[in-house]
Amino acid sequence: MHKKVAALLCLSLALAESPRSLAQAYQAKPKLAVILVIDQFRGDYLDRFRTSFTTPNGFNLFLKKGAYFNSCYYDYANLKTAPGHATIGTGSYTDGHGIGSNEWWDLSRSTDHPISSVEDERYRLTGTFDDLPVPPLPAVDPKAPRVGSSPFNLKATTIGDEVRLATNGESKLFGVSLKDRAAILPSGQTANAAFWIDQSTGRFVTSTYYMPQLPEWATKFNKGPRVAQAVKDAGLDDTTQFYAMVGRTPAANSYELAFAEALIDGEQLGQHPTTDVLTVSLSANDILGHQLGPDSDAEKEMVLALDRDLNTFFSDLDKKVGLANVLVAFTADHGVAPIVRESAKLGVQSASLDLEAFSDAINESLNKHFATTKKTKFFLSALELPNLALDPRAFEALHITEADAEAAVVDAIPAAIATVGPPPQPLNNPTTTPEGSRAYSETRIDAAPRLAFVRSRVDLAAGKIPDTEFGHLIQHSYTDHGGWYVTVFPTAYQMEYLNGIQTTHFSPWSYDRHVPLGFYGADIIPGYYRNKVAPVDIAATFAAILGVNAPSSSVGHILTQIIKDSK
Repeated sequence: MHKKVAALLCLSLALAESPRSLAQAYQAKPKLAVILVIDQFRGDYLDRFRTSFTTPNGFNLFLKKGAYFNSCYYDYANLKTAPGHATIGTGSYTDGHGIGSNEWWDLSRSTDHPISSVEDERYRLTGTFDDLPVPPLPAVDPKAPRVGSSPFNLKATTIGDEVRLATNGESKLFGVSLKDRAAILPSGQTANAAFWIDQSTGRFVTSTYYMPQLPEWATKFNKGPRVAQAVKDAGLDDTTQFYAMVGRTPAANSYELAFAEALIDGEQLGQHPTTDVLTVSLSANDILGHQLGPDSDAEKEMVLALDRDLNTFFSDLDKKVGLANVLVAFTADHGVAPIVRESAKLGVQSASLDLEAFSDAINESLNKHFATTKKTKFFLSALELPNLALDPRAFEALHITEADAEAAVVDAIPAAIATVGPPPQPLNNPTTTPEGSRAYSETRIDAAPRLAFVRSRVDLAAGKIPDTEFGHLIQHSYTDHGGWYVTVFPTAYQMEYLNGIQTTHFSPWSYDRHVPLGFYGADIIPGYYRNKVAPVDIAATFAAILGVNAPSSSVGHILTQIIKDSK
């Protein structure tokens, strides 16, 4: 009897000391890796709305069951959609992956419009017309070729690419979003496909870079009832502006997640001998946020509705693949500034910068400086902060080099910003309270625009940037895309005036850089973590867990504190 007890004791000790099953992409442990990105989802949202989350597998999947970091900040300055998604996938910043903005001028490719970060005229869209019962807008010729999209401009691999490379292509990799750049850039160069919507009809499309036509399951989804249901759920009778109208409502998130579920089923993700990878970027929050800002009631409703939609998505994933077999990371591509009048109401020196008036003032100064005989326009159209695009043709006609041209613009900026000034009238006048103190019924007078940083592209390329934390943010944002330009950052809580858009994101200030970061999976140690981290850490951490190379330009840290020991 004693021998049997001793044997059982030894067996139990051996089992207790045996190594835990090690996560490896090569053995499909986990079966599926998911990177969830919510466009324009600022880092304070989950703490702000936390008490209102009631579902087990929505945001609580990360807050209560997973590892959540509430101090996650990007370490670069050009906080826009395309750079953010490229950063998440590659684990590097613009100076590593090359994507500096959503679009930029490349006069060798087009002289009449900026080039999209994923535009690629070598390919065509597929699924736009041939497979769709709903006709395009009348102004669009159904037989005209439509320029496709690809990850051509992405200079680095993504974590999905590295999984595909490590498994000799056995693993599948897909990206989904309403936006082409948000589907393409985080998934990477080797993706089996990236899917996004045709903005008028809402049907999902892809590019011939990936495949000559949509797979059968995607065509079935497009022809099914889900588009009409999304339009109805958005409170519309019909629309030929799906992206703009449905896209700004919670119905868009539900619609996109339904497509992601159809993709998981159609491509049998999580059912292969190696780990599959899926990136999902939800765009609705960004479309609404630009219009109504981060502090609106509609924003809160959007977040709470998304909590319910995520609960449905992850609960269904649990049934199909098993959440124990899934590794998930959750973050955002950027934050957002409050609406100028809202921050001004509380006394923050907030301002709107009229870029048209600003560039006109610089043009006037340059014409005087170069003694031109006519009113030359030295900027390309569609100006956006932070990189103001110069027209090299205008300068070259005067035999002016890029360095001299950009230096002249930099010199002209201080006087130009002074001429713009604050809006001609405050939104509301000050009043006096019964106690005699000064109060403001709605907002204080808007401040005059001020600039925090100005630098030429030539100087940025030469590294002429302060060796400070702020300077490092700027250096990480450098790109050679965009031709001649001058980088301009106003001070915090100031932004360009955008017609019909009340707030935006593009800056090095904390409200644009602060995003959530959460992880869930069998290899993740649950907890609420307060140490400062960055979205570039996702790729490095996933690479460590999956046992693959980090992406080619990865600079992130492995978050070892959240990874379970293999012993």
